[in-house]
Amino acid sequence: MTKPPVPPFTRDSAIEKVRLAEDAWNTRDPERVALAYTQDSRWRNRSTFLQGRAQIVDFLRAKWEREHEYRLIKELWAHGSDRIAVRFAYEWRSAAGQWFRAYGNENWRFDDEGLMAERHASINDVAIDESERRFFWDRSAPRPAEHPGLSELGL
Repeated sequence: MTKPPVPPFTRDSAIEKVRLAEDAWNTRDPERVALAYTQDSRWRNRSTFLQGRAQIVDFLRAKWEREHEYRLIKELWAHGSDRIAVRFAYEWRSAAGQWFRAYGNENWRFDDEGLMAERHASINDVAIDESERRFFWDRSAPRPAEHPGLSELGL
């Protein structure tokens, strides 16, 4: 299976890959998201270590069961021939009604078919008031092109 764009990445293809990842994660569909990773993909997500699509699906399913109203924005930080670094933020609401914004960085490594073989994520959550939310778009669709990115929002 090939998942374009594939390495070697240019600035434009890296930006496209980041946006495709953002769009997929915003679907909150664990099976769809997992298809972007190799069968034996290795993850570090905060202090959780995973390997393989089945573990990724289980992890994402549990994540999105507790993170309501999830909306994510990713932004290219740097890239190499088969690697991409992103910074991101996402907003979500707990079952108790508390809003959070999570800030993080990810380092990705891809195989020749454009599947992510490694994902290393460092993430911090900050409680915010609902009035501090900045990510607004219809959750059933990708982030509109006119919605500001992280840099435009000053985040």
